[in-house]
Amino acid sequence: MALLPRPDSVARPRINRQPSAVVARSLPWLTVMLGSMAPGWLLIASAPVLPPLGFLAFVAWRQLRPGLLPVWAGLPLGLFDDLFSGQPFGTAVMLWSIAAIVLDVIEARLPWRNFLTEWLVAIGLIIAYIALCLGISNIAGASAPLRIIGPQLVISVFSYPLVGRFVALVDRFRLTPFVLIR
Repeated sequence: MALLPRPDSVARPRINRQPSAVVARSLPWLTVMLGSMAPGWLLIASAPVLPPLGFLAFVAWRQLRPGLLPVWAGLPLGLFDDLFSGQPFGTAVMLWSIAAIVLDVIEARLPWRNFLTEWLVAIGLIIAYIALCLGISNIAGASAPLRIIGPQLVISVFSYPLVGRFVALVDRFRLTPFVLIR
């Protein structure tokens, strides 16, 4: 019969092992940036179909670890997303910054949340983000009807829990202790 470790020994740090500071700080930024680039890799379409994975990952990181990405992180990450999304330049910078501020206010008002609350907040942010992206594109001269974003809205809302699960998996890897070599 195998002996299971005691619960207090699992949380105790082991000798010569700790999470890497570089991995712990850079992995959230890299996953959001890869999420911004990923929709262009998978499918080229005449209408938006794939969810804005960078924005979904940004919201998931801000909800999972509220203090990990600072409030100003919407600016550089939105700037990176603007380079790959095809939206008018500055759209994601503005909308991601607003989303970060909204998530910060919600974190201050509702410190204890559950999955349903998190998902409803994410749904509101996703719908607002996609609709405002369409509105800004139309102001810039796109002239696309509102019904064109319907499939993208549905796919984005239902794929958010999967993105949140992926972010939680990356967060577990982010905190994995590595052997220290000195």
